[in-house]
Amino acid sequence: MRRRSRIYAGLAAAVVSAASVTMTFGATPAGAAIGGSGPYPADYETSSALANHTIFRPQTLPSERLPILVWGNGACSANGLSQGNFLREIASHGFLAIANGAPNGSGSTNAQMLTQSIDWAVAENSRSGSKYFNRLDTTKIAVAGFSCGGVEAYAVSNDPRVTTTGIFSSGLLNDADDYQLRRLTKPIAYFIGGPSDIAYPNAMDDWGKLPSGLPAFMGNLNVGHGGTYDQPNGGEFGRVAVLYLKWRLKGDVGAGANFVGPDCGLCRTQWTVQQKNLTL
Repeated sequence: MRRRSRIYAGLAAAVVSAASVTMTFGATPAGAAIGGSGPYPADYETSSALANHTIFRPQTLPSERLPILVWGNGACSANGLSQGNFLREIASHGFLAIANGAPNGSGSTNAQMLTQSIDWAVAENSRSGSKYFNRLDTTKIAVAGFSCGGVEAYAVSNDPRVTTTGIFSSGLLNDADDYQLRRLTKPIAYFIGGPSDIAYPNAMDDWGKLPSGLPAFMGNLNVGHGGTYDQPNGGEFGRVAVLYLKWRLKGDVGAGANFVGPDCGLCRTQWTVQQKNLTL
């Protein structure tokens, strides 16, 4: 039974700026790069074949194929730059990240837009003449989102092309939607802003209802609902998201050690960690 059922749309946009709290972690904001901290400085672009989306990618495509992240913004905002620092950071580590909404767009998004992002990436990887021809790893796709965008991510997490799901400061709003939990078969991770996060009760309710045997990670950092997306390189949420995606989409066992076991990397930090069925 959900302790609270709140609508996240609108709330995330209101609190992100206020929640850009400076905290001391391993990364130093002074060393933040405009193109992200990874080895492939990143920027964003648009495509006429994928209207109302924003594509974050390394400025120079590396020789390695890029796994794919499709992203739903906080407040289901149609501004694809809503979590721009965060997504640029991810792209700089060798990922293609596609956000719902055009750059500085207006209005609202929906879950179908995440499916459109996947469809486009798969098509571009196969299209002769595309800059992404055979440059994407379409066997490694994450769907994720912040707040209202996390609800969008849940809605398409059963797409057979999805490798893993990421829920950031979000949770299902009603018990009637719990069927979306029961159909999960791929690993899932939650990154929540602690007990002061309005999504915390629903996220924890979801956590308790996950299918038996499903690999799952729950991390809570006491920053509230707004997370750290606006901080240089996406702040701590950006750092941890990169580690999770390196593990799940690139098979980086060293990155995975941050999430697995009683002595995991995040277990020794300000994160509060829970784990289910995780192995390296």
